[in-house]
Amino acid sequence: MKEGGRYAKIVEWSNEDQCYVGSSPGLIYGGCHGADEKAVFDELCEVVEEAIALYHEDGRPLPPPTSGRDFANKVQNVA
Repeated sequence: MKEGGRYAKIVEWSNEDQCYVGSSPGLIYGGCHGADEKAVFDELCEVVEEAIALYHEDGRPLPPPTSGRDFANKVQNVA
């Protein structure tokens, strides 16, 4: 498993931006966006791996992993 697999990745539609927006809470602020949901997810995976590489290059510790926290079901319980 790549290190990026330890971080949740979210792709959602933005009515304000009229496109899909990808983010990885806890790891990167901002993210990527585009008209194709799958393409945004693919780009997000690359951005996450690049962010992790930058943490390593700078000698900084990675933020705590966010995967495995069952975000999808928690969101459903709120809705």
